[in-house]
Amino acid sequence: MWKKKDKLPACATENIMEDLIKLVDVVKVYDTGSIKVLGLKRVNLTIKRGEFVAIMGQSGSGKSTLMNILGCLDRPTMGHYYLDGIDTAELPADDLSAIRNRKIGFVFQSFNLISRTSALKNVELPMTYAHISRKAREERAIKLLERVGLGSRYEHMPNELSGGQRQRVAIARALANEPPLILADEPTGNLDTASSKEIMELFTKLHKEGATVVLVTHEEDIAAFAGRIIRFRDGQLVSDELNVPLNQGPEEYETMEKEGTPCC
Repeated sequence: MWKKKDKLPACATENIMEDLIKLVDVVKVYDTGSIKVLGLKRVNLTIKRGEFVAIMGQSGSGKSTLMNILGCLDRPTMGHYYLDGIDTAELPADDLSAIRNRKIGFVFQSFNLISRTSALKNVELPMTYAHISRKAREERAIKLLERVGLGSRYEHMPNELSGGQRQRVAIARALANEPPLILADEPTGNLDTASSKEIMELFTKLHKEGATVVLVTHEEDIAAFAGRIIRFRDGQLVSDELNVPLNQGPEEYETMEKEGTPCC
């Protein structure tokens, strides 16, 4: 067991495995007392470092259950989930909290910003939990807001920003601790078409800079930005295909095909 909630073991901080995510025979059962509901049915999945993956499915397909497990917000009932080489299935709650803070950057449909706190302070928040000094937090938060195109609005409150701008703040916050994984749950669900396109172009930019991005969506035009599309139905992975992302030429797709992307 780790000695400190916010301190990761050496294997977690030095791991450079090609497989960032690996699910082995993952099963999730929801026990309501009178009935048991099977949320995931023996899912095997591998996502490599540097991929841009969209997870799709209708309501009840299991995609949200999968996202909760990938984000260490829930545990599998059976099977193993390896994140950056760490088997998270049996970790204590405090250790999972440290994993979430250091290994995962979350982007939510509803932004989840603190309403009475500036954009700058919202971006600083994960670094506060990681015990980064005040000066370092502020400097990095400003750079991140500049990176997402909000360098001139860091003192603005969330209610002074548009929906697209608020989601940019949320993306900057997700990048605060330089996590190896960005999880985005319906990140364009509350945005208009123009803002949705801008946010997806930002994810594309971050991916090209080396980020691993996994997003859940039910919209085909949003999934089209990803290089790989995984579909779920009734708790099962039913298809896993490479995709030619928007704004990507055929040469890049040929390279992807040659490298291959195993699903399990």
